[in-house]
Amino acid sequence: MQPLVLVDLLAIFPFYLPFVTRLDLRFLRILRIFRVFRVLKLERYFVTLSKVVRVIKRKASEIISTFIVMFILIVLAASLMYYVEPQTYDSIPHAMWWGIVTLTTVGYGDVYPQTALGQLIGSILALLGIGLFGIPAGILAAGFIEEIQSKKNRQEVG
Repeated sequence: MQPLVLVDLLAIFPFYLPFVTRLDLRFLRILRIFRVFRVLKLERYFVTLSKVVRVIKRKASEIISTFIVMFILIVLAASLMYYVEPQTYDSIPHAMWWGIVTLTTVGYGDVYPQTALGQLIGSILALLGIGLFGIPAGILAAGFIEEIQSKKNRQEVG
């Protein structure tokens, strides 16, 4: 069985399940997210999409390592903020919410540092967040340049 067949099955599974059982299985609606992965089946029909898939496959280790660094940074920042401002953050996971919002530069404003040290840490984290989102973009851009260069080299040789 191919992986995309399994994705198709998981995408339609929540629709047909209520006909089989009377249990409340609304939580299985999350499986509908697998419908997004069905788009990957279109890759074989579009040259550009296949190029994107090749670049992502080739640069997967660099992208994964970047996300691991982001996760470590979020955990460290959340832990630091929790200990610097225990009155603002109830727990480290609560501070992680603030860290994710800060790193992604969304900045909802529902929770923010109160002390000067907390604001300094938050400012540094916000600046690091801008840079960390530039890293995967640079990795993908370099991958596209490599893909275009390899295509040019194949055309010159062939």
